[in-house]
Amino acid sequence: MVDVALSLAEIEAQFPEQWVLVEDPRTNAALEVAGGTVRWHGKDRDEAYRKAAELRPRRFAMLFTGSVPEGMEIVI
Repeated sequence: MVDVALSLAEIEAQFPEQWVLVEDPRTNAALEVAGGTVRWHGKDRDEAYRKAAELRPRRFAMLFTGSVPEGMEIVI
């Protein structure tokens, strides 16, 4: 776990191709995540959501720092 707020670019550089649980995310005018405090990171999406349920942060965002494979659809 990282206890310091990072920018989105720093998160993507430090945790490539990983799911990242960001607590107290900073957002831009379009509500896109611009940074925040990394509470957990790893390769397993399901584990990321289990960790969010365990830690129960008040405000959080879940990011995937890799590219979405062709043919995969994302539901928000």
